[in-house]
Amino acid sequence: MPTLFTEIIEKNLPAYIIAEDAEHIAFLDIAPVAKGHTLVVPKKEVDYLFDLSDHVLGKLLTFTKKIALALEHAVPCQRIGMAVLGLEIPHAHIHLVPIQQEKDLNLQVPRLTPSHTDLSELAHQVKNLIKP
Repeated sequence: MPTLFTEIIEKNLPAYIIAEDAEHIAFLDIAPVAKGHTLVVPKKEVDYLFDLSDHVLGKLLTFTKKIALALEHAVPCQRIGMAVLGLEIPHAHIHLVPIQQEKDLNLQVPRLTPSHTDLSELAHQVKNLIKP
């Protein structure tokens, strides 16, 4: 059975996509811990990030860096925090979260409930800041 992320990749479910290429996709988390919380996902459905080959993982991290740099310009923050948990959905992914301090990367806090308009506008803003 395809994961939630595969359904998004295949465009069977809507998402606030901010970047996509042949092998990766990045989209805003609809229940973020902070404004700009983004998920970066390889399109190939692999459960555990560290089961990816070195080559594929390297390409994913290079793609992730582009997204992080754009987020940093779109959302006021000290840094973009990165987390790899992988227990909630069995599809490798990276969380990017704009943070002011380390404790802001806690993914167990109550989630925000941004509006469709807020997510759409932010997705558009970040998308326009991504450098090739």
